[in-house]
This record gives sequence, structure tokens and C-alpha cells, in this order.
Amino acid sequence: MFDYDLIKKVLFNFSPENAHTIAEYSLRGLPKCSLLNNFLVEKNFVTSSALSQDILGMTFLNPVGLGAGFDKNATMIEAMPSLGFGFTEIGTVTPKPQSGNPKPRLFRYPEQNSIQNAMGFNNLGSYTISQNVKKVYPFSIPVGVNIGKNKTTSEIDALSDYELLIRNFKNMCDYLVVNISSPNTPNLRDLQNEEFIKSIFYMAKSITKKPIFLKIAPDMEANIAIDLCKCAINNGADGIIATNTTIDYSLLPNPQTFGGISGEVLKEKSYNLFKAIAKELYGKTILISVGGISTAEDAYVRIKAGASLVQVYSGLIFKGPSMVGDINKGLIELLKKDGFSHISQAIGIDLKVNN
Repeated sequence: MFDYDLIKKVLFNFSPENAHTIAEYSLRGLPKCSLLNNFLVEKNFVTSSALSQDILGMTFLNPVGLGAGFDKNATMIEAMPSLGFGFTEIGTVTPKPQSGNPKPRLFRYPEQNSIQNAMGFNNLGSYTISQNVKKVYPFSIPVGVNIGKNKTTSEIDALSDYELLIRNFKNMCDYLVVNISSPNTPNLRDLQNEEFIKSIFYMAKSITKKPIFLKIAPDMEANIAIDLCKCAINNGADGIIATNTTIDYSLLPNPQTFGGISGEVLKEKSYNLFKAIAKELYGKTILISVGGISTAEDAYVRIKAGASLVQVYSGLIFKGPSMVGDINKGLIELLKKDGFSHISQAIGIDLKVNN
């Protein structure tokens, strides 16, 4: 019914940010077109007893979620099942609205199936976004909220931004994600230190019992990343999301000199750090892998390395709305091929075999 290659040619005639806006308005309107929406849900939303998991009080009918950054303002939640997602994550949300960094700030690399972005947490702010979430929550799939500080908030005052956001969204989400790993807010990554991590999770757990994850950057040494993740877990974090975008500009030909890179070129770097973290923390916390995943094989590698769930984003731009369904259908076949009747049997299997 849809030829995404044709649609992509049209969309790629627009600037990346304008193309995203077109996609957003299309997805916002999709649930109102019940015939089309139902068709896409039937086509793309894969449910199978082999893939369903109950994790931290949430039911994930399949393990593939939308990573933060696509639905910044919580305007597309209702359309996510039509794209096949088993869960979705909105944001990054900041307390006050902010316009983000100067344009252009989003760049495509089609030959590498990759994106470079310097968006800078552009969003409508906590109040407006919470009103958007309130219209649809609770929803049929888990909804996470990715939170970050405002650009103008100093490092000293950062904790108060996160506290405000946790209080605002604690009753309007299924989980929260502490984002201190985006490269596009000045000095944000400086908060990736044990003192701040200890403070934020101690504070968060005094406010809510909702699951809270730490999202980390792919650009730190593995031993440092592991220590920070352990600190988060020891102070109440329910899991780790690895990884955010990278500032390793050697991964792209003729890259911009700013912003973070995502997509296929991030795959190896993200996987290597995830694998190192999983070696230390698998079985002790919930691990979610993101970065360069666009096929069932990509997702299965992360699952076998210890990921209970995976997230995608950039691949959607290049492969289109059938990608998530294809990943989930492929996962079912890969599980069968390896003699597994349920995804839980595959999670961390590489670590179990190697031990």
C-alpha cells in the first residue's frame, strides 16, 4: 500500500527538520483516520507470547521502543502502535520551553544511514508537554519521559530542574529517564559524575516509585561508564540506557564540527560500551540498548548481550514505518532458530555461555 522509498525521496527534498515536522503532523493526525490507523497497527504492531515481557511493573508486548528525541513534545504517542512500537519515550523535556540551538542543526548522511543533530533540547516545556501527555495517559503501551535541564540552568542549580520535572511527570508516565548525556546542552555531560548521580537518584527515589533509568554517553572510557552506572544503581536507579549520541566525528565523512551522531555508524561504538556495561551489570539491573539498531539481527545481538529492551530512532528515517514490525517478526524467527520459546531465554545468553 505504501512505497516508503518514494515517500523518502519526497521527504528528503525537504530539510531534515522540515521533513520531521511533516512526519510529526502526519502522525498526529493518523489516529483520527481510524481505517488507516487500524490497518497500520494490524500490519506493524507485532504481538507474540515469545516477545511479551513484564518488567518493573510494566508490560512490554514487544521489546522495541522509540528512543527519545523523535517525539519531543508528546504529540505523537497515540500513533506509536501504528509504527509497531512496544513502548515509547518522549522528550527530552526541560522545565521551561526552549527553542534549542540555531538552525541548521539536523543533518542527514544517507549513504551511512546516519544523522547528526545539534537540536539542543528544543521543546515546549514541562507544563505544555504534561498537558499533552495527560490527554492520552495511561496508554496502551508504556510511556517514558526523558528529562533534562534547561540550557540557562547552571550546573549548581541543575538538580532543581530535574526535581521539578520528576514531580511534574511522576503520575503521567510509566518510567523516567535522567538525561545527562546529550552533547548539545553546554556542560550537561559534566553532570556525568558520581556526586551528581548519587544526588539525583536519592532525590528521585524520595519523590516517586516509578522506575527511573540513567542514560549514558558512548564517548567515555568503559571503566568510567561502569563506575557511573554502578553508582546510579546503588543509589536507586532501576536501569541503564546505553547509549546516547556520539561526538566521535571520525565516524562520518565530512561531518559537522558540533552535535551528536546517531544511526548506523554508531552501531559498533554503542554496542562495545553496552557490552562492557552488561558484563558487569547484567542480572543486577535492567539494561536497554540503543544506538545503530535497525534490523532484527542488530536487536538480537544486543538482547543476547544482556538487553531486555532496545530502542530505535534514526533507522526509522531511512527504513520507514515498517522497520519496527520487521525487527519484531525477525526476532521471533531468530528465537525459533536458536531453540528459544521466549525472549527471556535469549537475554544475556552470550554472557551465560562465556561464563
